[in-house]
Amino acid sequence: MTSLGPSFGRGAMTNPLTDVKNSDVIMICGGNPAENHPAIARYINMCKDSGGVVISVDPRFTRTSSISDIYSPIRPGTDIVFFGGLINYIIQNKKYQEVYLKNYTNASWLLNPEFDFKDGHFSGWDEAKKMYNYATWGFQTGPDKKVLKDMTLQDPNCVFQRLAKHYSRYTPEVVESVAGMKKETFLKIAEIYSSTGAPDKSGCLIYAMGLTQHTIGTQNIRAFCIIQLLLGNMGMAGGGVNAMRGEANVQGSTDMGLLFHTLPGYLPSPNEKLHPNLQEFIKKSIAPDSYWVNAPKFIVSMLKAWYGDAATKENNFGYDWLPKWSKPASWMHIWDNLYKNEGIKGMMIWGQNPLISSPFAEKTGKALENLEWLMIADLFETETSNFWRRPGADTKNIKTEVFLLPVASMVEKDGSATNTSRWLQMRYKAVEPLYECREDSVILHDLIHKIKDLVKSDPSTPNSEAILNLTWNYGGHNHSAEEVFKEINGFEVTTKKQVPGFAALKDDGTTASGCWIYSGMYPPTGNLAKRRKPEKTGLGLNPEWGWAWPVNRRILYNRAGCDLEGNPWNPEKYVIKWDAAQKKWVGRDVPDFLPTKAPTDVGGTLPFIMLTGGQGRLFVPGGIVKDGPFPEHYEPIESPVENKVNPIQNNPIALIFKSNIDKYAPLHDPKYPYICTTYRVAEHYQSGAITRKIPITVEAMPQVFAEIDPELAKELGIKDGDNVELESIRGKVKAKACVTTRVQPMIINGKKYHVVGIPWNWGFVGIDPDSGKDESFAANLVTENVGDPTSLIPESKALMINLRRA
Repeated sequence: MTSLGPSFGRGAMTNPLTDVKNSDVIMICGGNPAENHPAIARYINMCKDSGGVVISVDPRFTRTSSISDIYSPIRPGTDIVFFGGLINYIIQNKKYQEVYLKNYTNASWLLNPEFDFKDGHFSGWDEAKKMYNYATWGFQTGPDKKVLKDMTLQDPNCVFQRLAKHYSRYTPEVVESVAGMKKETFLKIAEIYSSTGAPDKSGCLIYAMGLTQHTIGTQNIRAFCIIQLLLGNMGMAGGGVNAMRGEANVQGSTDMGLLFHTLPGYLPSPNEKLHPNLQEFIKKSIAPDSYWVNAPKFIVSMLKAWYGDAATKENNFGYDWLPKWSKPASWMHIWDNLYKNEGIKGMMIWGQNPLISSPFAEKTGKALENLEWLMIADLFETETSNFWRRPGADTKNIKTEVFLLPVASMVEKDGSATNTSRWLQMRYKAVEPLYECREDSVILHDLIHKIKDLVKSDPSTPNSEAILNLTWNYGGHNHSAEEVFKEINGFEVTTKKQVPGFAALKDDGTTASGCWIYSGMYPPTGNLAKRRKPEKTGLGLNPEWGWAWPVNRRILYNRAGCDLEGNPWNPEKYVIKWDAAQKKWVGRDVPDFLPTKAPTDVGGTLPFIMLTGGQGRLFVPGGIVKDGPFPEHYEPIESPVENKVNPIQNNPIALIFKSNIDKYAPLHDPKYPYICTTYRVAEHYQSGAITRKIPITVEAMPQVFAEIDPELAKELGIKDGDNVELESIRGKVKAKACVTTRVQPMIINGKKYHVVGIPWNWGFVGIDPDSGKDESFAANLVTENVGDPTSLIPESKALMINLRRA
């Protein structure tokens, strides 16, 4: 979201999983789909069968690497060096799609002459405050306030020339010496992937948490986006920047406001200083000269869905009842605040296992001890529900009261999931919930109505109107998913008639919609998420299988898949095209454009309609991405390697927690000479809370292991199957040694470094809750509590450790 949104306009996977089979070249970085996302591997193999080339770049030789045509190892945390090298190669060898670049990106926009990058910092760096002033990260404008452009791309201040200058430092030699990728391999990858810059070719980039979980995670994906814009791969069948999610409904949960800083539909979450009233909230939600001018319709319709008849124009549609945040409440901030005992008294944890999934297990465990009460809603007992029984815990001094609510599993309830392709699909109850388990919706229903009763009995409850006026009429114990979906889609307040899509939403209180981007999934004709009609011929976009947001569009920004006249760059694999006779866009997908806007109309060649100016961003202005308008390499917070790309070792505004328990190994610390990275395995799901209770998956992968290259194993006297101990400055974890050539030592700046890999699916609660009481239990006992400054995601993929026989 923090990369794709600023680059293209929406923070979502751009092309569906099924579309990768249409690629000429697939490059997979920071992900292992053959093992962790096997559904997509089917389509990767289809691409290969059709003559496509598959490239795998990963610190480990994975199961995905084994089905790829080209594989290269890379040192964890150096992806921007590789991507920067690709950008430089594309520009120096003129492999970019020139017409696309000039017309569909902001390559021609003239930058503020004061913008600069020097000695590892972008302009505006305040050394005393350790922060940026973003005033120079912008564009030159004329008297009419419009951005000045140079369509020849020759002006030294145009984005393209600044991009070329910035990445001229990222030579093949730098890629080899810093990232550990052999020069000849890099040049082979660069040649093959840049071939997709031909107008009738397309390449797609696929990634997962191997790229995001870094202190430069946002910029890793931003670099991906720049490559795709240079090559003209956005809006094309077989193109795009495609994120693989780790769970079936990750996309759906963020769509619905799971993130602390967004409401459903990616409307901003109100901030008490920035959005003190509805008028300011609406004003700051509108991005001029983009589709976001319609934000008032989406905001007011959402408030009407939440508060019903109580939301009126006179009371700003209930906006004042919404909570307003003042300090960041990201995942790591929550646990830091709780560890410091700053005001959190109780916590509800629904289907999560933070003692295993949070970045620093010891801190998370101690934080939980500060709660007065903890409610866990899950299928089984988890490490988090048993935090008070974790190895090393002093149970006598833990006062937290823990409630465990058994909830129904996926097959015991009706509902839906929105997968990584943005496809919303119904899921149906196979059996009634077993034993005392209950559906989440039933538990929530009882909880909310009990809270309402308590508030009614205590008039002094703060902001009581927000609770009492909340609409909640979904059937309770006879819960109806259909009623929820109808509200999410939206309806006319007076007639209760379903609206056909978000174009029908209004800002006067006459329409209600729980999530504007889902408007259209349940029109008057019925629930489109129920559809199961596969596509038998064509691109495989499957337009009648489920429903995709927005408006059932399968490939985002598909106007960019055509030239200036509206003719497809690749007629054989076209997505949409302009039909002059019918005077509208037609094709195999819903146009991501006004259907009747002709290429000759004003704005008819601006495909990225969610962005001001309508063009994809090579340069992101104004601190939208907080650590730079261009991606720049910085070493992980813990790295045994000195930064050789610029003089600044780490991301200067990385999120680094500094409580008395947080520790970080300094550069060149001889106690921790090895690089460690984390990952998942196919046999266990997420933190393992479910699969470690299932005998067959435990038998298939019974315990945590560490992958060690043969040279390091020999040096340390470790044999395959030995017990080993991984130690960071924060803690230790024990594992079985897996001596394998899947990881290899790397030569960085002329020195050899070893990489050790460890999966994070394990804990101390297994089939027998009392079976795993060991002094070490999870990979996050060693990982650090730092994160990306824009996305606030933790850095779990690169750290420093020591290794020994246990």
